[in-house]
Amino acid sequence: MDLTVLYRGPLASCDYDCPYCPFAKRRDSTAQLRADRAALQRFAQWAAHSDDQLSLLFTPWGEGLVRSWYRHTLAELSHLPHIRRVAIQTNLSCRTDWLAEADPATLALWCTYHPGQTPYDRFLGKCHDLAERGIRFSVGVVGLPEHLDAARRLRADLPEHIYLWINAAEGHSYHDTEADQWTALDPLFPYSRHPHNSAGLPCRTGESVISVDGDGTVRRCHFIPTELGNLYDDSYRTALRPRACPLSVCDCHIGYVHLETLPLYDVFAGGVLERIPATLPRPRNTRDLTITTRAPHN
Repeated sequence: MDLTVLYRGPLASCDYDCPYCPFAKRRDSTAQLRADRAALQRFAQWAAHSDDQLSLLFTPWGEGLVRSWYRHTLAELSHLPHIRRVAIQTNLSCRTDWLAEADPATLALWCTYHPGQTPYDRFLGKCHDLAERGIRFSVGVVGLPEHLDAARRLRADLPEHIYLWINAAEGHSYHDTEADQWTALDPLFPYSRHPHNSAGLPCRTGESVISVDGDGTVRRCHFIPTELGNLYDDSYRTALRPRACPLSVCDCHIGYVHLETLPLYDVFAGGVLERIPATLPRPRNTRDLTITTRAPHN
């Protein structure tokens, strides 16, 4: 079967201290890092020997790519024929030379720029390095008012074929004029602006999409605590079936992108995990950016 897996191990440390993130500058102990490495290696072994066609997204609470075991795991998994996509969310603070060991047709990065946490030129330089290496990646910014100028600068300086997404800031309400400013940069921002009503609506999570933690516990997604079984004894498989969302709203992209009532599987066809649209939208007041991205790897 075709299965999408969102993996989140025990890693919770990050090298940034963003004021809007509860995990900023958190430090994992040596024992916690050792446990995270072991959990990731166990998951990678499962993925390597799976009979399914897999699409994998790593969504650590902390920053994974500053840890060698995440870099090695992504590079190794990218070469396996039954892995359709392997992607990770990252602040791009790590070095990029490890990507020479990965298959750029399979590996992808979901990158977030955090103004004030890293020099702008350093982040932009890494983005250009990714583009030169032929790595699939998107870049995004949290839509806080103080980030608007940086986001505009980033859109102007990024390669034209790179999608710049804007995440609505948690707890921030956008009046129409403010929302229009962000939509001018990311025409898909309206999907992020408001939480999506989801109660009772069909969702792919729990059927073809699952969430897995470091112990192998399987849930339908990161936001619903109900357990479906365990990855490593296959007990979750009997629980896979179409099901409606039990929550009143879904307000995170990695959740609502899987709602069947939204058109986002078509919008992001071939790039759901790395948040790359099949056809790049056209930001206003910039040069035409309607560029078709590369066909998905099969």
